[in-house]
Amino acid sequence: MEKKKDAICIEVGCAIIERKGEILIARRKPGGHLGGYWEFPGGKKEELESIEECLIREVEEELGILIRPRRFLRNVIHSYPSKKLSLHFYLCAWLSGVPVKKDCSDFRWVKPEGLLSFLFPPADRDMIQELIRKKKFYFENPAIHY
Repeated sequence: MEKKKDAICIEVGCAIIERKGEILIARRKPGGHLGGYWEFPGGKKEELESIEECLIREVEEELGILIRPRRFLRNVIHSYPSKKLSLHFYLCAWLSGVPVKKDCSDFRWVKPEGLLSFLFPPADRDMIQELIRKKKFYFENPAIHY
């Protein structure tokens, strides 16, 4: 009997970009893995790239804006039947640019509690609950915004 190989863990950066009490979310294009789901912008880390560099590159490719990762929030390991993901959630500053649909089907600015109205992948659910519970700490605390 052949032993099943463990799935390779894909490193993914997830940007939580806040502006005036709202968070920028993007909708995945239909057809791909989790097509049509909403997500925090970001994507797969490339070889020799840090998660912070990945976030900057992916958000520019997806939405055409420049961000700066400010604070690591949490890491979530999530397994799907065909792959295993290590999601790195970062609070990010929006530096410049106006979001456009470069590599997503839609985007929205949403208050933390409004995130519950959108269909997100299962791996994002705990992070969404934390953003709602700790919104004053994350978004109104000057010490966080270094």
